[in-house]
Amino acid sequence: MKRNPVQGPGDRIAAPWGDRTPYGRGGRWPVRRDSCLADGVAEEEVDAWVRAASLLHSDGDAMDIAVRDGRIVGVRGRADDRVNRGRLEPKDLYAWQANGSADRLTRPLVREGGRLVESDWPTAMGRVVARSRELISSHGPETVAFYTSGQLFLEEYYTLAVLARAGIGTPHLDGNTRLCTATAAEALKESFGSDGQPGSYEDIDHADAIALFGHNIAETQVVQWMRILDRLDGADPPRLLCVDPRLTPVARRATVHLAPRLGTNVALLNALLHEIVRHDWTDPGFIARHTVGFDALREQVEPCTPRWASGICDVPAAAIEEAAELLGTADRLLSTVLQGFYQANQATAAAVQVNNLHLIRGMLGRAGAGVLQMNGQPTAENTRECGADGDLPGFRNWQNEAHVADLARVWNVEPSAIPHDGPPTHAMEIFRLAEQGEVRMLWISATNPAVSLPDLARIRSVLSEEGLFTVVQDLFLTETAQFADVVLPAATWGEKTGTFTNADRTVHLSEKAVDPPGEARPDLDIFLDYAARMGFEDKDGGRLVHWSSPEEAFEAWKRCSAGRPCDYTGLSHEKLRGPSGIQWPCTEHAPEGTDRLYGDGVDWAHPDLCETYGKDLVTGEPLGEDWYRSTNPDGKALIRPAPYLRPQEWPDEDHPFQLTTGRTLYHFHTRTKTARVPQLENAAPDVWVQIADVDATRLGLAEGDLVEVTTRCGALRGRLRIGSVRPGVLFVPFHYGYWDTPAGNAPVPGGAGRAANELIPTLWDPVSKQPQFKTAAAALTLVERAAADPRGRPQER
Repeated sequence: MKRNPVQGPGDRIAAPWGDRTPYGRGGRWPVRRDSCLADGVAEEEVDAWVRAASLLHSDGDAMDIAVRDGRIVGVRGRADDRVNRGRLEPKDLYAWQANGSADRLTRPLVREGGRLVESDWPTAMGRVVARSRELISSHGPETVAFYTSGQLFLEEYYTLAVLARAGIGTPHLDGNTRLCTATAAEALKESFGSDGQPGSYEDIDHADAIALFGHNIAETQVVQWMRILDRLDGADPPRLLCVDPRLTPVARRATVHLAPRLGTNVALLNALLHEIVRHDWTDPGFIARHTVGFDALREQVEPCTPRWASGICDVPAAAIEEAAELLGTADRLLSTVLQGFYQANQATAAAVQVNNLHLIRGMLGRAGAGVLQMNGQPTAENTRECGADGDLPGFRNWQNEAHVADLARVWNVEPSAIPHDGPPTHAMEIFRLAEQGEVRMLWISATNPAVSLPDLARIRSVLSEEGLFTVVQDLFLTETAQFADVVLPAATWGEKTGTFTNADRTVHLSEKAVDPPGEARPDLDIFLDYAARMGFEDKDGGRLVHWSSPEEAFEAWKRCSAGRPCDYTGLSHEKLRGPSGIQWPCTEHAPEGTDRLYGDGVDWAHPDLCETYGKDLVTGEPLGEDWYRSTNPDGKALIRPAPYLRPQEWPDEDHPFQLTTGRTLYHFHTRTKTARVPQLENAAPDVWVQIADVDATRLGLAEGDLVEVTTRCGALRGRLRIGSVRPGVLFVPFHYGYWDTPAGNAPVPGGAGRAANELIPTLWDPVSKQPQFKTAAAALTLVERAAADPRGRPQER
C-alpha cells in the first residue's frame, strides 16, 4: 500500500513553502503530510491525535494535535483535507508551543489602587455584571459595547451576538475583522446582494489564469501559495497577474507584475475594464441573463485608457495592456483580493471592480472561474455570518423588517428588542463613542487594539479614560489588557472545542486536546456565565441563551442559519468528525456541501432576500430599498462602477514618501502567540523599514541603518531593508508592539515607537468602514549608521 509522503519541518523558516509536488491543470493536488513534534517525541509515542484547524491565518488548514502526558507535543497536517492536503505552514508547525508559555494568564485580574492584581472568577464576573447592570439601568444599553476578534469559534461569536443584541440590546458590537475583512464582506454584498465567497480554493487546480489583487498570498495564505507553486511547476501552468507595490514572492513568479502608486487601485481597475470592454473580451449572454448595470460601467470606464491610468498609477501603459490581455483572454480566471485593496483608498470600490471583471467575463460558478474576496483571520467568516461584526446573524438585512422579525422568531424575542434603527456600529465609531463618553463599558475579547488600530496615541488615550470600564478577555497580558479594569484569562486553540469557517466557506471542527492552564476558561464558558448572571430572558421568560455546550451552541446556530445563504443545517459536530472540511451551504439538498456559488445565477440578490440595499461607492451613503427595488427588481448581480478619487493622504514636501504596512509570514496579528515561539521570533525579531534601492541611493542610506519614519500622527524607528518595493514607498510590518519591551504597553514618552500604527491616521473607507493602513504620507531620516554586522538586524528572506 502506497503511503502518503511525510515531510518533517526541516528548515521551514528558510524554506517556508517546503518541497514541491507538481501537478497539471485539472489534476488533483497531491498529498504532502507535514509534521512537527517536540524534540525526543516520535509519532508512535503520541498518546492521542486530536483534530483541529489553524488559528493563525484564514486558510483553514486542517491538522491533528499530538498529545502526550496531557500536553501538546506537536502537530501534523491532515492528508485527506480538501484545503491543505496535509500541508502546514511555519506558523502551524511551530506555534503550538505558545500554549505552554510561562506567562499565560491563569487567574482573573482586577484593578485595585491603579494596579492589576490577581483575583477569582466570582469577584471578576461580579464586577463586570454589576457595572453592566448599573450602566444599562441608568444610561441605557447603548453605553455598553463589545469589540471581538477573528480568532474565536463560531459557537462563541453566535453566543456573543445573541447576548449583545437581544440580551443587552446594544447596537455596538464589532470585531477586529473590521481591520481585515470588512471590505471583503461589503464588496460581496454590493455585487451579489449577500456575503458569501463565490469561489473555492479548488479553483486553483483548474484556472489557466490567476490574478492576485493586493494579495501577497505567499505570506498570508501560505499553503495556498504552495498549491499555486505546484501548479506552476506542473503541466499547463497558469499565468499569474500580481498587483502589488512590493516585489513579493508572488510578484517574482508573475507573468505580469503591476506595482501601482499607493491609493490608485480604482484607476488601474477601470483601465483594465476599459481594455476588456474595448476588445470585446466579455460574455454578453452571461451579462444579459445574470447582471444589471453593464451600460453604466461601460460609460464610466470609456475614458479610462491605459495611458490615462499610467499617468495616475505610475505604471507603463503597455504593462496595463498586457495585464488586460491576460485577464481578458483567460479560459478560466481565478481572482483573489486582500489587504492591498481592502486597507487602501477606495477599498470597497476597488474590490467591487474585481467582481465586475468576473461578471462581465462570465467567470463565476465554474471550476477554475471564480473570485475570492479573502480574509485575514482564521474565523473572520464566522464573525460575519454570526453577526459579531455589526451585521445581523445569517446575513439578514437590518433594513428589512421581515428579516428582523424572522431573527426575532428564532430568538423568541420581540423585533423591537433587536437594535435595527440605524446602521451597525463599526469599530472605529465604537472607539469614538468611548472617547466622547457615550460608551462607558467596552468588552474586548481576543484582540489587541492598543497595537492593531490606527493612531495608537489616540487609542491609548481612549483606553485610559477614567470613565471607561474596560474588560479584556485574552491569553496574555497584552498591551490592551494592561489598560483593563478586569482581565479574564481565556482558553485557546487545543484547549476548547468549536468550529472554524475559512475564507472559502470550509467548516472544520477543532476539538479540545488538553486542559487550559490554571483557571483559564473557554470564551464560550465566559459568555455563558455572563448571560446567566445577567439573567437574559426571551419574551416568554425562558433563558435567552439556552445552551450550555459548544455542540448545543452549534445546534442553536443551525436554526438561525436555516434558509439563509450560510445554511449549516446539514452539518453537525459529529458529521464534521468525518470528512475533513465541508463547505457551506450544507443542507438536505446539498448534504456534502457546496463547492461554488452562483453557477445558475445569483441566488440572494432579490430585494426580498438581499442582505443590503446597497451603498454609494463614493460616499458610503445607503441607497435605500426604493433604489434597490427599482434598479434590481429581479435580483441579479449588480455591476457597480466607480470613479477614481485621489487619497486624502498624499505626499508633500515635508512627507515625500507613501507608507504602507503589512504582514510577514512568520508572525500573526500582534505577535501575542508567535513572538513566544523561538523559531518564529528568531526569524523576524523586530520591526524594519523597507525602501526602494533608488531611494536609498538618493538619500545615502545603507542596509541595516537605523532610521526614523514620521507621519502627521507619530514616529517609528527600525532598521532599514533595501529593495523589493516601488520607488517612493516605505513598507513597515504592523505586528510589533511593546509587551516584550521595557516600556510594556507604549513607546517611551516623547520618543519614537515600534508599532507601525503609531504612524497611521484615523481614516476609513466610507463604504466598509475599514481603516486605511496603506496610504499615509511619511518622511524618513537617518538616526544611526549600521555597524558592519548590526546585532538583531532583520535578514532578507
